[in-house]
Amino acid sequence: MALINTAFKENIRIAWLAIGSQRLRTVITVSIIALGIMALVAMITATQALENKVNSEFSRLGSNTFTIKRMTTWGAQEGETPRMTTVVSYKEAMAFKAAYNYDAIVSVTALGTFNSIVKYNSNKTNPNIHVIGCDIPYLDLSGFTLGSGRNFSNNEMTNGDNVIIIGADVVTKLFGPNESPIDKHVFIGNYRFRVVGAMLTKGKTMGSNADGQCFIPLDNLKKNFANGNTEFVINVRVNEVANLPSAKEEAIGNMRSIRGDQLGEDNSFRIQQSDQMANQAKELISSITIGGSVIGFITLLGAAIGLMNIMLVSVTERTKEIGIRKAIGASSKTIRMQFLIESIVVGQIGGIFGIALGILIGNVVSYFVQTGFTVPWNWIILGTTICFVVSVVSGYYPANKASRLDPIESLRYE
Repeated sequence: MALINTAFKENIRIAWLAIGSQRLRTVITVSIIALGIMALVAMITATQALENKVNSEFSRLGSNTFTIKRMTTWGAQEGETPRMTTVVSYKEAMAFKAAYNYDAIVSVTALGTFNSIVKYNSNKTNPNIHVIGCDIPYLDLSGFTLGSGRNFSNNEMTNGDNVIIIGADVVTKLFGPNESPIDKHVFIGNYRFRVVGAMLTKGKTMGSNADGQCFIPLDNLKKNFANGNTEFVINVRVNEVANLPSAKEEAIGNMRSIRGDQLGEDNSFRIQQSDQMANQAKELISSITIGGSVIGFITLLGAAIGLMNIMLVSVTERTKEIGIRKAIGASSKTIRMQFLIESIVVGQIGGIFGIALGILIGNVVSYFVQTGFTVPWNWIILGTTICFVVSVVSGYYPANKASRLDPIESLRYE
């Protein structure tokens, strides 16, 4: 047993010496392996962070919420006919809210503009602020939390007053760190608004910046920003998840009547649940993961070929050395093990660098989508295993070739 351990240690020492004598080729091979593993681990780390963010965001909405919008060619659910229909108007949305007699919270919202500049004195935001018209229940229903100030009052909603609730990014851009935005006046275009509330940060999800939004009363949006193409979206949260199917059925009946859909015609609107949107986002993330994994495996295939090549060259260059070792008593098994260990060491060095870089790059994405530090332990173990398998597969043929060399011919090799 001691003899085996001594031989194993000696093989590792020789492997390190051989790697050190072929630094350029080793660095190139290690880099290719590291790139392949990096692509795999980075993609998995990033997509895991995105999935955590999606789960976090949609869990705030809950599985008991759904929205009603017009039917579009790209938004149809299973069993619906995809086609473009007219937008849900303000009148239709208000009629639905008044007629929907169910144990649920109903909110109506609409996008006024997505490229506004908000100004306060000499400070102004970038031209990417979303101005959204909403009613009182919307903020709670959509998972927003007020950091200071208050929600709209009933009078402000009814009168369509020029009051506004601003997102966290807008607060940061316009006001100092110790300055309260409440009761200050800001401008959007030529419209002057009094700030009544400011949101806590919510972060970014799938490219959408929730902190770059401003909310105004729905009737104010209708008066100042809406046009014939403005779509009013109906949001419904049922108090009991078990009642969701019947709540949707009643919503469909009410909306068909309001929209004038005739008997036998398809719905001119679509109902989408929050968990369906989450599943669609996860499917997109899964597709990205598969694509990244394919790229990583292709890179690893190139690394395997490169590693096999470097080992074959190493066998050729060290033919005389192999002959000397065999002449003084080294067995074919010892020679084979020596070259296999050398291949495995190169592969594991590449794997370590690749995993470290992959976690780093993946968590850069985590930082930008504002999720916690993520370490995909399962894929780290898998990455290490893949490196080991690649090393053994790539190194076995050169190692076997070295072990079968004739010692006499090897000694005569120049």
